[in-house]
Amino acid sequence: MKYDVVIVGAGPSGLFAARELAAGGGRVAIIDKGKEISDRSCPLKEGISSFCVHCKPCNVICGWGGAGSYSDGKLTLTPEFGGNLEQYIGRRELMELIDSVDATFVSHGASREVFSPDPGFARDVAIRASTAGLRIIPASIRHMGTDRSKEILQSMYLEISGSCDVMMETVVDSVVIRDGRASGVRLADGTVIEAEAVLLAPGREGSFWMEKTVSALGLRIQSLPVDIGVRVEIPAGIAEAVTDQFYEVKAILDTPTFDDQVRTFCMCPHGEVTTEYLEQHDILTVNGHSNRDGNGRTGNTNFAILVSTDFTEPFKDPNGYGSHIARLANMLGGGVLVQRLGDLKHGRRSTPSRIARG
Repeated sequence: MKYDVVIVGAGPSGLFAARELAAGGGRVAIIDKGKEISDRSCPLKEGISSFCVHCKPCNVICGWGGAGSYSDGKLTLTPEFGGNLEQYIGRRELMELIDSVDATFVSHGASREVFSPDPGFARDVAIRASTAGLRIIPASIRHMGTDRSKEILQSMYLEISGSCDVMMETVVDSVVIRDGRASGVRLADGTVIEAEAVLLAPGREGSFWMEKTVSALGLRIQSLPVDIGVRVEIPAGIAEAVTDQFYEVKAILDTPTFDDQVRTFCMCPHGEVTTEYLEQHDILTVNGHSNRDGNGRTGNTNFAILVSTDFTEPFKDPNGYGSHIARLANMLGGGVLVQRLGDLKHGRRSTPSRIARG
């Protein structure tokens, strides 16, 4: 069978593209190397193992729903957060898309509760933050929760698989080119899936494959800023005054020396820090999860602090730069580095006994 569109990647981009194309009568196939949402399970998170066993591919970031399936399950309903789509389609159309995506998640079971800070409280926080050189960006947040995301994405799977062909645990090797245009994809076993068009949406774990593929096709790659950072974990009570209102506090600092941007990212109130294995780079990193139901909530809050560096010519390898630094950290710590703030201030490494003290 020849498809109108073959989509590589079953993350948010691929799933919503498939819904739109199928609604218009298109013959669509979705291909992803990960598992169906019902089969995705992390041995570490499930308590089967006490350490990351380097599943290939990692079930936390690969499979139906993409890396977001096992994230904190948060929808940010404002264009001030996230990527740069506004510069391509304009603010009005972007807001329409945000509202449409939000409504879809709600229709599949996402909570109707939206976190939005009281304007007066948000203004007071912004004023206090400004004395430290920080900018605060308020936003409306819908928290689905790590625990409920699986149910919501299973509901979406039942809908989308009814109108599209879904090929999970299937590895795409390359894009097939005939007469100067994409005409399908070649799988790792040599099978060719033919299509009138190919949409590549392999997500974060597939970024290295994406870079290699588009380079082979002779397409120009634009380097985006590189984000390097740490994930901070604190007692939840320290941040509750703001997280109860904002849920996620987006604080931005423009550094005075190099003019790099530093920002908070992916705040997980009453959440947990988890590991992720990036197979293509062979590195172990961390992320934050946050359950919605009370019995899955912890006494800690975690968030990332990221430094964004926008390199210029001749730099063209942001993926290589970021993975190299992460690999060095893995080498030094035998995995993920853990550092207490007090030890960091004293310029010393954190030992198991000091980490146990909290």
